[in-house]
Amino acid sequence: MPRFKDAPVTTTILVLIAIIFGIETLLGVPQNGEALITMGAIVPGTLQNHEYWRLVAAMFLHGNVIHWLVNSWSLYQLGMLYEAMFGKARFTAVYLITGLCASITSAFYLTDRASVGASGAVFGILGAFIFSIRRSQWRHEKWTQGLTRQLVFWGLVNLVIGASFTIIDNKAHIGGLVSGLILGLLLPHRTPPAPPSQHVIDVLPYDGSPMAPRDQP
Repeated sequence: MPRFKDAPVTTTILVLIAIIFGIETLLGVPQNGEALITMGAIVPGTLQNHEYWRLVAAMFLHGNVIHWLVNSWSLYQLGMLYEAMFGKARFTAVYLITGLCASITSAFYLTDRASVGASGAVFGILGAFIFSIRRSQWRHEKWTQGLTRQLVFWGLVNLVIGASFTIIDNKAHIGGLVSGLILGLLLPHRTPPAPPSQHVIDVLPYDGSPMAPRDQP
């Protein structure tokens, strides 16, 4: 994996998410769903009540320690490599835009409980990765072809998992993934100073939160 200094935006987001989860823990969020809602979880009526700030806040909140750890690990794996390969500006745009698209999709369809987490944005990075590689100078490399197959495989696996459990908000995943695929096709590329070494990624988004239908790794 790239070093933290090669992916400063990903590192900053991971630290921010960790700090926020620490605050959640102090407030007793795992045992107190109302506290999570107060901090910014997406709830039914978010769009109708014009509480648009929740669309952003929910991207940085998690329902319990497993939810936080697995989402952070997935973001570390995907985000570090994507940022190192395609630049911090492109990664920042992908993370924020796809995370917001996932939140909007979640808010539009949500009918009960609350939704939080970073997996919508992680699915967005996954989607952007697929077409970013296909448009890059590495598209014919064996390691990028293997990486693309892994991304497609894990994306499909997690969509199937999301469709199998009502606690997971699969619509948020689809919103993040589709917007990521579009950004991968449209956003301009930068040429990295040197090709990265071969990397292997395993991505398994999972929502361990008992009150968050949205699976945000």
